[in-house]
Amino acid sequence: MEDHSLTEGDSGYEALEHMEITELITSINQEDQTVASSVARSLPQIEALLLQVVDKLKKGGRLFYIGAGTSGRLGIVDASECPPTFGVPPGMVIGIIAGGDAAIRQSIEGAEDDTKQGIKDLEQYNINEKDIVIGITASGRTPYVVHALQACNERNIRTGCIVCNEHSAAAAVAAYPIEVLVGPEFVTGSTRMKAGTAQKLVLNMISTATMIQLGRVEGNKMIHMKLSNNKLIARGKRIVMEKTGLNEAQSEALLTKNNFNIAEALVEFRRNENG
Repeated sequence: MEDHSLTEGDSGYEALEHMEITELITSINQEDQTVASSVARSLPQIEALLLQVVDKLKKGGRLFYIGAGTSGRLGIVDASECPPTFGVPPGMVIGIIAGGDAAIRQSIEGAEDDTKQGIKDLEQYNINEKDIVIGITASGRTPYVVHALQACNERNIRTGCIVCNEHSAAAAVAAYPIEVLVGPEFVTGSTRMKAGTAQKLVLNMISTATMIQLGRVEGNKMIHMKLSNNKLIARGKRIVMEKTGLNEAQSEALLTKNNFNIAEALVEFRRNENG
């Protein structure tokens, strides 16, 4: 059966197997350069969904990403980076993938076609009306995602989606859809390429803008990041030095006293400065 979706459209390049490496990477790079402009055209949709995410999280709700395959993995990556980057609890942003944790590393056959498992996976987290769920599916028709969003709507749980097709089932179901139309892939149907890049860019915007709105960044610095290795400890000391005027030894002592928590170190310094 013929598929007219953008993500399944035929590549504009032929005989890839006969291309030299230079031609391959040049062509891929040319296609990649179109992704950012595609995302730019979707900024009004991204803003509309972001306003809902910020509202829910400010009121104590949680953000869920749910997807299958590459889309699911991208959601898990974005969610997993929020605690170390912004110092939020691991349960604030949660990524769910069709097929469970095993699907992070390898394909689980048929998982994305299950119409009932998506909401079951969300129920494991006692999802409720305080939360918001974003479905991630390049095609916009992944049953696991579409039916999970529909079930959330029925429970009055706010929904959004990130898709790369026009007039998709997911966009029709989601209250706040984001459609990033990147067109056919260099390798026909390989949505891990431009579509995956577009989804990653949008996820970066959603999590970063949300965390800034929640006060997890000061100026342009990650003052709530976890100082979990030597590189990050050195970065933490530089931030404290810049914001306080203390020297390196004094900054290290202040951080050590505050269990290497930049934000708490700055609070103590400012409290002492103000008497």
